Amino acid sequence: MPEEVGQIKDAYARAGVNIDVAARVKELIGKHARSTLRPEVLSGVGFFGGLFEFKGYHHPVLVSSVDGVGTKLKIAGALGKHDTIGIDLVNHCVNDTFTCGAEPLFFLDYIAAGKLLPEQVEAIVRGLAQACREAGCALIGGETAEMPGLYTGEDYDLVGFIIGVVEKEGIIMGKTIMVGDTIIGLPSSGLHTNGYSLVRKIFGESRKALNAYYSELGRTLGEELLEPHRCYYHQLKPLLPVIKGMAHITGGGLVDNVPRVLPQGMTAQFHSRAWTVLPIFRLIQQRGNVAQNEMFRVFNMGIGMVVICSPDNADRLTKALPDAKVIGEVVKQKGEARVIIK
Repeated sequence: MPEEVGQIKDAYARAGVNIDVAARVKELIGKHARSTLRPEVLSGVGFFGGLFEFKGYHHPVLVSSVDGVGTKLKIAGALGKHDTIGIDLVNHCVNDTFTCGAEPLFFLDYIAAGKLLPEQVEAIVRGLAQACREAGCALIGGETAEMPGLYTGEDYDLVGFIIGVVEKEGIIMGKTIMVGDTIIGLPSSGLHTNGYSLVRKIFGESRKALNAYYSELGRTLGEELLEPHRCYYHQLKPLLPVIKGMAHITGGGLVDNVPRVLPQGMTAQFHSRAWTVLPIFRLIQQRGNVAQNEMFRVFNMGIGMVVICSPDNADRLTKALPDAKVIGEVVKQKGEARVIIK
């Protein structure tokens, strides 16, 4: 190595950025990313841009989304468990693009930290790759950034970018929804990726608090909070021809997300006793003294995906989806409310 290069590396390391560690991180990421590649991927891992050969569609429409996992990262950091947070991110993004009927094609991630820790980054990417493989989505590229001074300690941020595709004539946007249509709910696996700032305010984020066992949960609080975000893609894909609209229930809960697919002049009316509110939500409400209406604005309350169909197809959907339940119906809007929870 030329002496000047060594001096530059040493100077950069003293500034807080280790080039050798970054190279090691990319090596570890590569082996996991390669396990997700589809035949359409032409560039492999490590090129300047991800190349994806687009074929097999008559009138394709690309669907994109970007998201993060919020302060669930703080729970993962406090417990030193980083192998599921990538699953959360991919599944969240897949669900978002799938609401219009899109097939996930490829995914890119962004990991930024004050100090890159190879084993930590590998655990994150291992989760990303697992979820990508399960969804049939290529982890085609990404970026890792070491930014001392912006992030402190072992804190990091994680962001995901997804591209999907849907035939134009197959796009689902809720335009055919009518008054009288049936609303079906698919259960969540827990908080998914929303509401963690409130949860941390109520319970704290120390190891002691997170390792506390709760009989109503049947496990520790930390285990419950790190339960991965559920993916609904494979379960719902065969049923797309009879689905009029879908809403992924994330931040804002049923109240803010369902109106995004409702035509004007319609309201979604839910019957809260039609499904089981998971114990974690009752625990949060009791310990934090949180009002019921706020719970439904912050959390998914046990419903991760809402599907709207005609009454004639409701039985077909619920039979094909053993854990789904009819939880409401579309009614004519009266007043300003777009969502009513009884």
